[in-house]
Amino acid sequence: MKGMSLIVKTITNIVIGFIFIYGVYIILHGHLTPGGGFAGGVIIAGVFILKFLAFGKGAKSEKKASSTASIFESIGGLLFIGIAISGLLLAGTFFLNFLPKGEPFHLLSAGIIPLCNIAISIKVGAGLFSIFVAIAAMKYVMED
Repeated sequence: MKGMSLIVKTITNIVIGFIFIYGVYIILHGHLTPGGGFAGGVIIAGVFILKFLAFGKGAKSEKKASSTASIFESIGGLLFIGIAISGLLLAGTFFLNFLPKGEPFHLLSAGIIPLCNIAISIKVGAGLFSIFVAIAAMKYVMED
């Protein structure tokens, strides 16, 4: 699969940066506005899916993308558990907020919640992209 037309590829290259930044914004401001790790992770996965669809990949690239996404999904899960266990190790309570709360309605005002949002977004984004790649790879399985 060689991808789509030059127009689609050019527009994709223009918009993916903006979409990615919007996803990061949703993740980082998840404790202040509607959104957070799940919504931001879905938006960022959409960036990778859009690039995958516009430029096309072969069977080898799909296998590499799937294993890379699986690694990032595992990292996201481990980060989330690591944050939870940090509270247990630092103060004796699972998921304890060990960071200062800060001033209300500012970016650094929620303790560990932004860290949890980042971990969740990595897990969700990589998981959703893995699902997409698995479905896209079915055509190679059906051909064999």
